[in-house]
Amino acid sequence: MKKSARVGLLAQEGGFSLIELLIVMVILGLLASLVGPKMFGKLGMAKQKTAKTQIEMLMAGLDSYRLDIGRYPSSQEGLEALVSNSGSDKWHGPYLAKGIPNDPWDNPYNYQNPGEHGEVDIFSYGADGQAGGEGEDADIGSWE
Repeated sequence: MKKSARVGLLAQEGGFSLIELLIVMVILGLLASLVGPKMFGKLGMAKQKTAKTQIEMLMAGLDSYRLDIGRYPSSQEGLEALVSNSGSDKWHGPYLAKGIPNDPWDNPYNYQNPGEHGEVDIFSYGADGQAGGEGEDADIGSWE
């Protein structure tokens, strides 16, 4: 084979053309636009379920605290009473193995004693961090 014919073959064996790459990028963009919103919706629901599970865990810790001490912690003592003894010889904690978690939106859980919905209330204000809201911004509480 002649040298000039070999050079021509090598030039034709190159990678993808710019048009081919653009077509692939458009297809990937379309797929991402179809799948992305569905996945982000699931992320919000997963955070709400995580908050409900954490609130249940906190309530279980409060119940154990109450069995030992004879009462729930006051609002001033807060949830911190579950992990550190405030001086009671009846305290047999810590009642939470890994400390007090923040809600899935990285805000501390709110605790009230006496509660408005039960003897005690634990709640998160949701994604927006403000009372009320709908969807991912809705409040999540121990009374639900």
